[in-house]
Amino acid sequence: MQFLKSDFYYDLPEELIAQTPADPRDSSRLLVYNRATKQIEHKIFRDVVGFLKKGDVLVVNNTKVLPARLYAHTANGGAVEVLLLKRIDKDTWEVLVKPGKKCKIGTNLFICDGLSLTVEGITDSGERIVKFHYDGVFEEILDKVGNMPLPPYIKKKLEDKNRYQTVYAKRDGSAAAPTAGLHFTPNLLQQIKDMGVEVAEVLLHVGLGTFRPVKEDIITDHKMHSEYYEVGEEAANIINKAKCEGRRIIAVGTTSVRTLESVADEEGLLKPCKGNTEIFIYPPYKFKCVDALITNFHLPESTLIMLVSAMTGREEILSVYKTAVENKYRFFSFGDAMLII
Repeated sequence: MQFLKSDFYYDLPEELIAQTPADPRDSSRLLVYNRATKQIEHKIFRDVVGFLKKGDVLVVNNTKVLPARLYAHTANGGAVEVLLLKRIDKDTWEVLVKPGKKCKIGTNLFICDGLSLTVEGITDSGERIVKFHYDGVFEEILDKVGNMPLPPYIKKKLEDKNRYQTVYAKRDGSAAAPTAGLHFTPNLLQQIKDMGVEVAEVLLHVGLGTFRPVKEDIITDHKMHSEYYEVGEEAANIINKAKCEGRRIIAVGTTSVRTLESVADEEGLLKPCKGNTEIFIYPPYKFKCVDALITNFHLPESTLIMLVSAMTGREEILSVYKTAVENKYRFFSFGDAMLII
């Protein structure tokens, strides 16, 4: 069956788009959907422990969001916004600039004392290749002057940068947070481990393709942006042992799903590896590795709701989303969570 973008549309009142994160993190709401029984339960996120069992493997994405939004100016004083997308080498980055007309090849942009950049190239899709010039350690400067690249639907200023990071974030490189993980606290994770649930860490640096809309009417015409991933030996061993023993692999977030499904063979087994993935998951995709999913509520007509639809069925997920809207769940990055079992 050929799906259209409009097949994944649903009505969402604007007031249900979460503008601030839940405090504490694990106090957000949790909608639990059982695929076998079609039952929905309404819980608080910390209640997730009641749906986990000894032997489960929880797979998390330990990427860390860069404070990737920079405010620069040209030599003439013109304002330019720079968004870091992908590191090419130590000082060279692919970036998004606004307005683009001020950023021809050779243009110098000044951000603050000790940090500037030169535009060295333009990609086919209009992004700039830039080289940074700085005094000191780039990451330390970025941490001081950079702003978190919050999604465009979040209008409120984020007071604490760490609230757009998971508590297990380790590896700098994402342009957006793997938001399903924002609900976990250190105490909740410890409680889960104490139950006998194993936690395996993989890496996928989230690109801005996460927020880019699907423009093509026929979804198979959509091209995903490439994102860098790594699966280490420890994670592969934990997951493979569980798969061989018939234990559940529960992915935290669509980024963990995309990493696992990019790497898994037909038996759902993984080899330690790294690379770039453009995997696009939509119905009727057959999952090889992932058995259950913790995720947020996603934008209408997005690749993320298409991925979740592949796990539940399209009509089922739209029905679940309708229930979430009726029950006034909070949606998108800072919103509530869903557990699909």
